[in-house]
Amino acid sequence: MEKEITLESTITCTNRGHQKEETIPTDACQYFYECCHEVLKPKEGDCFVYCSFGTNLCPPIQESGNCCGRNK
Repeated sequence: MEKEITLESTITCTNRGHQKEETIPTDACQYFYECCHEVLKPKEGDCFVYCSFGTNLCPPIQESGNCCGRNK
């Protein structure tokens, strides 16, 4: 059975707690995200900003169930 992939994720900025609904790119995972005049980058141990700050992970990670070898 194929897993259903969600292409929408809400990113939460660390500076002001601002949230924005984004469409997750399907051709590459996103390393950086500009929000509230700051650039978010993955937290230590995470590969992508959606692992650290999003409500849904990048499509390849949703399929495999882990980010950089860690289960999410």
